Amino acid sequence: MKLLHNLFSNNEAWARAAIAGDPQFFNRLSSQQRPPFYWIGCSDSRVPANEIVGLPPGELFVHRNVANLIVHKDPNSMAALQYAIDLGVDHVMIVGHYGCAGIRAAMNPERMPDPVGGWLDPVRRIYESRREQFSAIPDEQAQWDLLCELNVVEQVGVACELPCIRDGWARGRKLAVHGWIYNMRDGRLRDLNVTVSPELGNTTGGPGSPGAA
Repeated sequence: MKLLHNLFSNNEAWARAAIAGDPQFFNRLSSQQRPPFYWIGCSDSRVPANEIVGLPPGELFVHRNVANLIVHKDPNSMAALQYAIDLGVDHVMIVGHYGCAGIRAAMNPERMPDPVGGWLDPVRRIYESRREQFSAIPDEQAQWDLLCELNVVEQVGVACELPCIRDGWARGRKLAVHGWIYNMRDGRLRDLNVTVSPELGNTTGGPGSPGAA
């Protein structure tokens, strides 16, 4: 007897429905992978990447980790990004979300034990470097929301310094790096206006930055 038989039943129903709607769906899907989009998001179970943007399988290459970080020393995230670029993605979207537990943990004076504590150190550094800015915000929820946004902005900056991104640009790739945030309270994505691409040349603002709305 299979454990979690309900999940297998769900899978059977999904596969049948996919074939009913498009008899060649799986034949086409299994023959190639050339997604135009790469999503770097949080592991949070409430943030399903494909569903949020309404894309079918094969259109969105996805990497997820706690607090949607890009860490140079993490071979997993580096390999996934390199592979996505080799596949030919045109857009790298770094997508945070409000209510992120990892971001909240980084605001706590007590550092979590490793490996989670060490993983979240980059977020903690953002928070510590802007203590005055956060102290001026009386509402704790607003502080949390801001750190979720600032973390995305920071990761866009990190991504744009990576050799695989810069090499792509040097080869003439029109690769764009975007910073977005998802609101679970209404299901909407918000563009943080920090897109970097050969056309734009540099970032266009972002929360807490000079000139940002």
